[in-house]
Amino acid sequence: MEKYKTDPKDVVPIVEKIAFGAGHLANQLFPAALGIFMIILVLALKMDPFLAGLLAALPRLIDALTDPIMGYISDNTSSKWGRRKPYIFIGAIITGISFMVMWQLYPENSQTYNFVFFLLMSIVFYFGYTIFATPLIGLGYEMTPDYNERTRLMGSSQLMGQIAWMIAPWFWYIIYLPSFAESAPAGARILSIWVGAFCMILGIMPALFCKEKLQPNIKGQTKLSMKEFAGNMKEFIKGIKQTISNKPFLKLCGATFLIFNGFQTIAQFAFFIIIFYLFNGDSVMAGQWPAWFGTISAMATAFLVIPFITYMATKIGKKKAFIVATLISIVGYALKWWGFDPGNPWLMFLPIPLMSFGIGGLFTLMMSMTADVCDLDELNNGLPRREGTFGAVYWWMVKLGTAVALLTSGAVLKWVGFDENAVSQTAETMTNLRIADILIPISTAIMAILVMWNYDVTEEKSREIRSILESRRGEFLPQNKIK
Repeated sequence: MEKYKTDPKDVVPIVEKIAFGAGHLANQLFPAALGIFMIILVLALKMDPFLAGLLAALPRLIDALTDPIMGYISDNTSSKWGRRKPYIFIGAIITGISFMVMWQLYPENSQTYNFVFFLLMSIVFYFGYTIFATPLIGLGYEMTPDYNERTRLMGSSQLMGQIAWMIAPWFWYIIYLPSFAESAPAGARILSIWVGAFCMILGIMPALFCKEKLQPNIKGQTKLSMKEFAGNMKEFIKGIKQTISNKPFLKLCGATFLIFNGFQTIAQFAFFIIIFYLFNGDSVMAGQWPAWFGTISAMATAFLVIPFITYMATKIGKKKAFIVATLISIVGYALKWWGFDPGNPWLMFLPIPLMSFGIGGLFTLMMSMTADVCDLDELNNGLPRREGTFGAVYWWMVKLGTAVALLTSGAVLKWVGFDENAVSQTAETMTNLRIADILIPISTAIMAILVMWNYDVTEEKSREIRSILESRRGEFLPQNKIK
């Protein structure tokens, strides 16, 4: 297979990579923090697990519905600041502030009050999150036209994003720390302010320091106004139809839905297994173990998996790298049965390097491949380019999967007999929870491999498409082939 050297003009400057990565750190810290904070609803505020699952799922469904609209708006925006950056800036502020407010919950309030308050603030939060995240994803797709530089850009941004998963597990420990707050709900109220402010600062970095390289070449945009509402809706629907008719893109969405759905469904289970299986419900004895489990997982993903996957993708192709990474993760998930041993808690770290290949490989490769698919769409459907729409539909699938997963997670906890009010759980409950913790991600991983098996946008095909597109735009594509 021919290898290609990336032309210097296609290399994303380090400052822009760091700024884009900072945006992805915020983009991942929000859901990472939510995953930890949501445990407070059940364990500290004593909310019914099914209601907590609804709180996690319902706002995300609404958020997922607004993503394609935001993608269309971003694709067709014309301003001196670009198509993406104004929304990234505004969305980061809305999201950060609403995150602070949504966790101002008190145990003396009724369960109904806390449920309604959290639900309403979650809707505001996810509205801001859509405004921020959808253009951010679209921005990444257009920062470089090079096949391999896209993988390196996404790899570096995902590496920075993994910092979120390194520090988020400690939120659980901090929230329960007596020296930090008088109670877990009070700890959540205080910590949410720090997290929201930190994410808000990180979130505006791409708007300030990244460039939209394809902006001068964008043509064929519709005029966004109420007078043109009917025409805009017609073009919006047309764009969505063209996006979802792109078969390679549908494969990416399907595989992502499956992998991430499996991961998110069991995301909270490790905390419950550590506390109630390894330490028989003693949160004090569990101490820092849950935090270290999450942190080591993120460190393995950032410093082992992502660099290896990025390198492997440039050597054997993105599809093959995805299949290899997913197969390795299946072995890791299977090892969890022996890893969770009450007699030796250290064994919980044994499967981590292997199962981290699942999520670590997923978004690094899928986001890079989606950028390739945007070129294929321009080839088939012309301008304007629809990075925002593709990013929105892709993350709509992710968020739909998350909503389904969180709802499923609550249902699984209910099905296995988990009692949120009990000091300890029955042996049968923990056995069934451990089985679900292994079988769910393995099943979704196998299905994802089958979905991606015939994906055909190779490096050679991608470069052929780029050559045609740049010829249309009057640009020149240096070949720089290395035999």
